[in-house]
Parts: sequence; C-alpha cells; structure tokens
Amino acid sequence: MITHLKGKLIEKNPTHVIIECAGVGYFVNISLHTFSKLTDNENISIFTHLQVKEDSHTLFGFAEKSEREIFRLLLSVSGIGSSTARTMLSSLSPAQIRDAIAGGDAATIQSIKGIGTKTAQRVILDLRDKILKVYDIDEVSASANNTNKEEALSALEVLGFARRQAEKVVDKVLRQDPSLSVENIIKLALKNL
Repeated sequence: MITHLKGKLIEKNPTHVIIECAGVGYFVNISLHTFSKLTDNENISIFTHLQVKEDSHTLFGFAEKSEREIFRLLLSVSGIGSSTARTMLSSLSPAQIRDAIAGGDAATIQSIKGIGTKTAQRVILDLRDKILKVYDIDEVSASANNTNKEEALSALEVLGFARRQAEKVVDKVLRQDPSLSVENIIKLALKNL
C-alpha cells in the first residue's frame, strides 16, 4: 500500500494534484481542505490512501494524518463511499467532522451537500464510540458543545428569529470557535443576524 508521497508538485487543482516521484507522475484526488493546506512549493509531502477496486486503483491525498484517519473512518460507514467522504472533508474540516460526530450533532453533518437525515444518523451511530475512544474525547465535553448550541438557538427563537436562519448563523459562529459559552454564541449570532 502507498502510505505517502514525497516529490515534485507538477499540477495543483481543487480536486486533484499530480506529484512526480522518481520520474513517475501520480494522480492524487484531494479535498478542498487539503487544497487549502498545500503550498505552491515545488517539493511536497502528502499522506495517501489507496483504494483498490475491481476496475481501478485510486489514490486519495491528505495534507494531515488526522484528515486521512477521518476519511478512513467515514469509509467504514455503510453507504459512504470515497466521493461522499471527500465531499464531507471538502465541506467541513476534519476537526469539525470529528466534533460533530462526538457531539451527536446530526444537523452539522446534514449541512453537507448530499447527506440526508438517515446517513447523518448512521455516521454518528457507527463512528461516535470510535471517535470518542481514538481521540480520547470526554463524552461530557462533546455533548456540552451541543447543549450550548441548543440553548443559544432556543434563546434566539424567543427573541423572534426563525430557527433555520438562526441555526445557520450559530453553526458558522461555532465553526470559528467551538468552545464558546451560550452567552457568547448568542452575542456573536446577533451581530450576524
């Protein structure tokens, strides 16, 4: 299995890169997260996952090991293929996906294009225990983040804002700083509503 590539960056696109290693050019599929992390330096190193199918061998590249771990965990979920996992990592950062799964936040996972209610619930059901164990996340702190979000949303609804609109703004605020208190979530959300 090819675990990483280190070589000359020949081509860089939002969906793929071409890396030349010892005279061989490798076509590597990437997420937007990895695209944003890659510099335009000529020499790069990238972590990879090789997917072998009956009719193809496909390389996926990641700027960080943590992104590759999340990708592999997502692939283990029934109904999630490599293109869906890559879309998820293009929409949210690996940390945001990890925190959403650990906190049981189906709404954040559903915000990704192509992910419905059942798929989001299956991702959380299948991966929550693994994420909590692998990343040594305290279940209390994971659910506290979700509780703060719900309390902030309830308060914004009482203030007269539509839940759907408020949820988009609160999610945006929490993506920037997931450790915010309920009061600070509300203050920042009010500035953006």
